Amino acid sequence: MRLALYQPDIAQNTGTILRLAACVGVPVSIIAPAGFDMSDRALRRAGLDYLQHVTIDRHPSFEAFQEEMQIQGARIVLLTRQADRAYVDFAFQSRDVLLLGRESAGVPDAVHDAAAARVTIPMRPELRSLNVAVAAAMVLGEGLRQTNSFPTREMP
Repeated sequence: MRLALYQPDIAQNTGTILRLAACVGVPVSIIAPAGFDMSDRALRRAGLDYLQHVTIDRHPSFEAFQEEMQIQGARIVLLTRQADRAYVDFAFQSRDVLLLGRESAGVPDAVHDAAAARVTIPMRPELRSLNVAVAAAMVLGEGLRQTNSFPTREMP
């Protein structure tokens, strides 16, 4: 499983997602351009000392990302409010890539249409959205649970 960030806007959210990915052992793809400095130094500041524990792949465009995911045999699953299927009703696969849109604008129609599947987090209709890092954690957690892909550790 993998997380992918489409043109992220907010460095702190990206840092939180990188920390999440480091802790559960999934790589992250970042699709440019970002709305902030994407240098290693800036990411270290946003990702704290967890950055060395996560694999980050950078892609200059969605097309380059999509091509790489096709080569890897990955399925792109878009998290979107415009989906008809709740993430808890979706059958995740170990090679799935969970794609998160920009905090300010989501993804354009072409990216939406290119996704193999679209899932949503059920919410109260009068509320707009969750923080992107919270959404990533919820859906990634379910995907890892379904595919039995959480890291293992000895329990005391």
